Amino acid sequence: MTKFKSPASAICAGAAMLALAGAAQAADLGATDAPIKLAINEWTGQHITTHIAGDLLTKMGYKVEYVTAGNYPQHTALADGDLSATLEVWTNNVGDIYPKMKEEGKIVDIGPLGLATREGWVYPKHMEELCPGLPDWEALKSCKDAMVTPETFPQGRILSYPADWGTRSADIIKALGIDYKAVPAGSEGALVAELKAADARKTPLVMMMWAPHWVFADVDVGWVELPAYEPACDTDPSWGPNPDATGDCGVEAPETVKVAWSGFEEKWPAAWAFLEAFSVDTSEQELMMKAIDQDGGKVEDVTAAWVADHEAVWKPWVDAATQ
Repeated sequence: MTKFKSPASAICAGAAMLALAGAAQAADLGATDAPIKLAINEWTGQHITTHIAGDLLTKMGYKVEYVTAGNYPQHTALADGDLSATLEVWTNNVGDIYPKMKEEGKIVDIGPLGLATREGWVYPKHMEELCPGLPDWEALKSCKDAMVTPETFPQGRILSYPADWGTRSADIIKALGIDYKAVPAGSEGALVAELKAADARKTPLVMMMWAPHWVFADVDVGWVELPAYEPACDTDPSWGPNPDATGDCGVEAPETVKVAWSGFEEKWPAAWAFLEAFSVDTSEQELMMKAIDQDGGKVEDVTAAWVADHEAVWKPWVDAATQ
């Protein structure tokens, strides 16, 4: 069975969460005869989050069911009580339905999940030798010639998301006024393959990416330091380095939250208290994603291994909720 060892950051995060859990008051289990239905969405990290929480809820004495649900439709099911909770909602990818139903009181936030998320341009660490001045984005101006390819000549190349994921890289390039071209990747797999190839061959690469992602358990990357995101960046041309454009900044870091049916806390008080304390460490999730997506492990086995190896992290959450 795969074993996962906590890095120092995970220990710090775990210690903080232990303090939170210890301060919580124990609650009644509630309706243990009724299953808690947890949403399973479209990405591996969410599967990991949900199965760890489900395993621990089962240890507490609850019945747990996993229900496949789309990222948008799940909110309607939560509002109707057909789903009990969804445990990894990215607030930058929920459209209008999440805030609308939350405002109407049909769904409620349990609290933040704790993932350290990020989106922007990354590069394999050897790029700091090929492009001195990185991670500062302005270094890209002086090392453009190293980034030129036949398909982009005379511009430098930045590998972007697949074309049907939008034009975020192209928009940032235009707003910053740098002489680069965004070249769409064919798929997520193509993004990963090119990053790993550039790392192995020590060739130039800057590309759009997001975290957490399992590839960061394999490849040491740096993040280009774009101007820090501010809401004014989207609307005020005078904000940022380009006085003639909006969007001349980095991407706002997404938040991840746990969301429930409005009747959850009343029906399962101890489960609610546990889920309030429950969090996921980014680096550990990435290791588990790699074990599943790259190494062929099963979600159930990988998450069970984490639970077995990390009782010191999760037991205080459970104890505080139930004792």
